[in-house]
Amino acid sequence: MTRPLRLLLVDDSLMDRHLAEEVFAEYAQLCTVTTVASGQAALDAMLGAQSELPDVVLLDINMPGLSGFEVLRAMKEHPRLVRIPVVMLTTSSHDQDITQAYTLHASSYLIKRMNFQDFVAQVEGFLEFWTKVRLTSWPEAAPS
Repeated sequence: MTRPLRLLLVDDSLMDRHLAEEVFAEYAQLCTVTTVASGQAALDAMLGAQSELPDVVLLDINMPGLSGFEVLRAMKEHPRLVRIPVVMLTTSSHDQDITQAYTLHASSYLIKRMNFQDFVAQVEGFLEFWTKVRLTSWPEAAPS
């Protein structure tokens, strides 16, 4: 049996982080979730000397300080972080945001569901996909 999927959720909204923690907690056998409130905190968490890299990063776009796009760009330019899949999880449905996310090599783009039951269904679909496609050795197999 493989270990639970390690997720890093990056969102400046305390309410959104708590909601996600609550929903993902229902799937604790499938995943563990760490949440941070800023892009800089996400990079610091992943680049710490003893940090355990996430299997997937869920990244909001609109945050003070480093935007989600800036974090995504930094991840894809860093040899330790480049292979970690990044899923943009945002309220923005603007074409230019979607285009920019994929131009910067996001793995997917999810528009946050505002209805609780819809968000639960979104999380279930996300977990079903990522628990099936992940490599059991990633991201540890990435060059340091």
